[in-house]
Amino acid sequence: MYNHRLPGHPHITIPPGAGPPVSPSPQGYRPYEFELNAPSGDLSNPWEHLTPTTRHPNARPSELRSRSRAQSAYEPAQATISFPEPDLHRFSSQRTTLRPNSPRYRSSKSDDGHDFLLQNRDQDATASFSPVTPSSASSIHYLPEDDVRLQSEEGLRRFQAGRLAEKDEEWHKLVPPEAQEALGKREVERQSVLFEVFKSERDYVEDLKLVTQVFIEPLRFANPPVMAPEKLRPFIQEVFWNLDSILVHHEHMLGALFERQFDQHPLISSVTDIVLETCLQFQGDYESYIKHYPIAEERHRTELSRNKKYKAFIQQCSQDPRIRKRDMITFLSRPVTRLPRLNLILEHIHKITEPTHPDVEELPLLLNILSDFLKSTQPGIAAAENRVKYWNICESLVLPKGEIIDLDWYSESRSLVYSGPVARRSKSEMDWHPWSDLFVALLDNYLLLTKEERAVGGITKRYVTSRPIPLEYLRLGSFDSPPESRKERSEEGGILDNLRGQYKPIYPFTVYHAAEKLTRRYTLYAPTESIRQKWRGALVEAKGIDDVRRDANKWFAPQPVDDGSFRSPGAHTPRGFGSKASGRVCNAVSFTAAGGKRFMAVGCATGIYVGVRGDIKFRKILSYGNPSSIIVLQEFNRFIVHYESYLVAYSLDLLARVALYQAPTSSLDASMEKIAGEDGTVLFCCAGLVYALKSFFQVTVHVLEACSPSDLRRTPSRSYQGLVTSFRPFGEALYVPKDAYSVTPLAKTIAISTEKGIVIADPTNATKQMISVVPNFGGASPSTQMADLKTRCEEAKPLGLIRTESGEIMVIYDTLGCYITKHGAPSRKCGFIRWEAKVTSFAHRGSHVLLFSSEFIEIRHLTTGRLDQVIEGSDIRLLLHANMKSNSSDDTLLIAMRGTKNDKDGGLDQSQELLVQ
Repeated sequence: MYNHRLPGHPHITIPPGAGPPVSPSPQGYRPYEFELNAPSGDLSNPWEHLTPTTRHPNARPSELRSRSRAQSAYEPAQATISFPEPDLHRFSSQRTTLRPNSPRYRSSKSDDGHDFLLQNRDQDATASFSPVTPSSASSIHYLPEDDVRLQSEEGLRRFQAGRLAEKDEEWHKLVPPEAQEALGKREVERQSVLFEVFKSERDYVEDLKLVTQVFIEPLRFANPPVMAPEKLRPFIQEVFWNLDSILVHHEHMLGALFERQFDQHPLISSVTDIVLETCLQFQGDYESYIKHYPIAEERHRTELSRNKKYKAFIQQCSQDPRIRKRDMITFLSRPVTRLPRLNLILEHIHKITEPTHPDVEELPLLLNILSDFLKSTQPGIAAAENRVKYWNICESLVLPKGEIIDLDWYSESRSLVYSGPVARRSKSEMDWHPWSDLFVALLDNYLLLTKEERAVGGITKRYVTSRPIPLEYLRLGSFDSPPESRKERSEEGGILDNLRGQYKPIYPFTVYHAAEKLTRRYTLYAPTESIRQKWRGALVEAKGIDDVRRDANKWFAPQPVDDGSFRSPGAHTPRGFGSKASGRVCNAVSFTAAGGKRFMAVGCATGIYVGVRGDIKFRKILSYGNPSSIIVLQEFNRFIVHYESYLVAYSLDLLARVALYQAPTSSLDASMEKIAGEDGTVLFCCAGLVYALKSFFQVTVHVLEACSPSDLRRTPSRSYQGLVTSFRPFGEALYVPKDAYSVTPLAKTIAISTEKGIVIADPTNATKQMISVVPNFGGASPSTQMADLKTRCEEAKPLGLIRTESGEIMVIYDTLGCYITKHGAPSRKCGFIRWEAKVTSFAHRGSHVLLFSSEFIEIRHLTTGRLDQVIEGSDIRLLLHANMKSNSSDDTLLIAMRGTKNDKDGGLDQSQELLVQ
């Protein structure tokens, strides 16, 4: 409730009849509860039973709330100056003959039967405020006006309805001259400033209404539509945000202000209580709107430049006389400038208020709230403006054709850190123009080097001249090199001046890609030393923030499994492997045996070691040095080793017992089963069990299936007729090219990697074993993108296939990846993804593909190719990526990398498990 009681009186004496009546309320005066010796009785508002329309006929009932009457501060006092009572035309609401219980009637907009034009006079928020007073208005020539009509209740109603002429919308035009002379210059100025609060608030509310009436509703119901229906609603929400919520707050405040004005005019005691209550209510809505405003403005400008229908619609709206040739940006910025403007007006009121007036103590509270609120929105505005700049840069980028680069543009967390022009020297010594001007943008996840060009219509295009560098791979070089000179042509002068040119100092700094230190090293030149240091600070800060963010949002977290059991010969190791050096770890596998204990078998240069996970005491069980593969078939109790040209299997339980010293090592020989190698050389194998056997003339791929112990029976074998075997053939042998080097099991087929591509084969179909070589470029329509992809695939080494959730298949090469359909044809317009480093192996886990190189593990989203995580190390090796269990998602992913310790016992090899976070 708006209750404002002034205990004091103004310093001047108001003549009888010039001030408001002694008791303007319909009922007699009732003191506040906190007053001493207050008479008992009902303190309820006598106007509460009236509807909002009865009390405020110029506003909608839903816009107003019932409010208590505020007692005027200017109650009649004994006159200290005696002069005749002026002949004033008092309002009917101030006459003592007004019946107490009869509601006032105020004309509404519908009484005249026509609309009225709003006169908005809010200037820029930073402009100083100067009220119009009788002295300042004396130099302005006005046409004759019916002063009696203006200085009556009708004049105030016309002002509140916006139907007064602009020249008459001033306080001194609505107040009799006798009252102005009696008040004095200072109080007249104060009343003029208070009048500006009413006038500016009325214009502001009407402007917010015009946004809906002129822009939103016609746009929503335009026929033909201005934009597609699925885009229209998000567009309106993004551009106009929560203007409707702000309008509701100010409609309520305007209703209370008009009620205060009608009750106390021409001498308004204060509006501080009304503005303060509303200010405490609208801060959340204003904060949301102000912080979003730069985005709303940019969205409008972008649509204006791209959509001709929208541009025509805005031009049509500008012809509406109610908006008085103001563009939509002006209306969108009204909430942004309104509060600073209101703050200026209230500051002026505070300066000219008498020291004994309650506003001297209450206005500072309101001003502090407004000032603190405006300051608190500045970081949000800066962040929104930064985001607009980020969008402008992203939308202006022109990426290389064919390459799929997911910069994660649409993530809400993305932002622009720093950007600006730099120079770069050409590498060619024969170039007549050795310098090129670049525009470099540092995002919070990538560094972009682009070249700007102005397109038709003034649109800026930024062509990416070099592949974007992820911040995980970005390294900083020198930033303190001495300045160099660049020759520039003179903008003015003759031919000789142009030939001589001008030399300007430029300041070099170097950045490079961690995986390609030589080929992707960039020396850029800043125009000044201060800008060079700004680039250095921005790069250091961006990398630091990126490291912290990625460390807190890991997809895969390395968990140490063993740190000290295995060592490789180092520079300080004696001749040979030394007493403790086991050799470089090349593969490993994890399994469960011996009553549920978890074991790990590690293949090294000196043999295969087995031990309990978490225990540094590993025992050497088998002497197969540098085994090519170790495979565990947990459900079939088999431990398979691919060593040199042989493929053998052992009992898994017996292997665990030997590791625990519960059985002799020699007992393993009795359980050994030779799977392949007697009639050829085993080239490779994988879990499934699939292996390739190379003979003198050809390479044959065999697929076996393991048998459970209960199904073991005597079956014919290729190598050992009449022996008991744990495996039996699955389908027929496949004949593949001699250059095959790896195989990937699929759902019903297998993919065999060769030098010329990946062969898809079905071992169960003897008549059609070879399906195709993928990617299949034969059936696709020829195009530049197709030819480029074909060339890149022919130059790369294929590693395998991964089926995506969308039904596509990703083909993994050592330098790139591409997508194909289930029929083998390239998809996504022959697009491809280039890896940041040359990879040697890969693994598939969930929605990600993990790409392994010697120094990095590159983790990308399988469907989009987005780079989600990078794990850095030294001499990284994938130890295990396929363990045959009932649930493949439970497969352990083991890796190894070189440790930091290197002494006489050799270099430390760290074994780690990648855990999904």
